[in-house]
Amino acid sequence: MDWFTASLISPFLLPPLNLILLGMIGVLLLGRCPKMGRFLAMSALMLLYLLSTPYVAETALQKLEKPPALHSFDTVQAIVILASGTYFNAPEYGGNTVNRLGLERIRYAARLHRLTNKPMLATGGSPLGGDSSEAAQMKAALEKEFQVPVKWVEENSRNTRENAYKSFAMLKKDGISRIALVTHAWHMPRASREFERAGFEVIPAATAYTTRYKTDVFAFIPTADALQKSNWLLHEIIGILWYRLMPAPHPA
Repeated sequence: MDWFTASLISPFLLPPLNLILLGMIGVLLLGRCPKMGRFLAMSALMLLYLLSTPYVAETALQKLEKPPALHSFDTVQAIVILASGTYFNAPEYGGNTVNRLGLERIRYAARLHRLTNKPMLATGGSPLGGDSSEAAQMKAALEKEFQVPVKWVEENSRNTRENAYKSFAMLKKDGISRIALVTHAWHMPRASREFERAGFEVIPAATAYTTRYKTDVFAFIPTADALQKSNWLLHEIIGILWYRLMPAPHPA
C-alpha cells in the first residue's frame, strides 16, 4: 500500500471520524432496526467520551511507553532522529519548518549530542510536498537554533519503515549499526522494531512521555487534547499490526 492510500484510509479508522461514522450508521438504522441503531449510536457516544477523557487516554497511551532503560549512550555510534511532520507556511519563521512534535524530538536529540558528542542523522522526507524535507527542517532547526551539527540527512522516506531501511542504507556506508533512536515514547515500540529489522542495534532514546500531575475531577472531563492522545494510541496499534502483516524489505 502506497503512502497516499494509507493516508486516505487512516482517518476512517481513527477518532473522531470512526466515531462519527459509527454514530451515523446507528442513526440510519433506527428506522429498520431500532435496537441495533440505538446500540451503535450509544456506543459511538460512549467511546467518544472515553477516548476524550484524559484519564482513559493517558492511561492507555502509557501502556505503549516503556520506562527509560538504565543504559549508557556512550557506546552508540550515532543518534538517529525521526521526523514527525511539518509546520507549513509558518509566518513567524518565513516558511516551512519543523512542527511541534518534531521540536520535542530534536530538543532531546540536541541534549543527547551534548552529552555524548555522537554524530546525528535526521530522517524524513516530504510526503505532503513542500519546498524542503522534514529531515532538512530538523537539520536547520538543530544547527541554527540549538547549535548542534547534523552529519547525515535522509530525505526520501515517507513512513517509519522507510525511515529505518533508508537510514540503514546510508549509515552502513560508514560502518554504523549501533544507534540511539530518538522519537516519542508512544512511537518507540513500532519504530525500534522496524530499525532492528532493518539491521540496526537500537538503544531507545524516547522522549515526551505521557505523564500526569495528579488524578482529580478534571481527569474525567473530556478534552480535545485527550482525544488527540487516543488518536496517537490507535494509530500506533494499527501501525504495529499492519507492519507485522506486511512483509518488510530485505536490508540494503
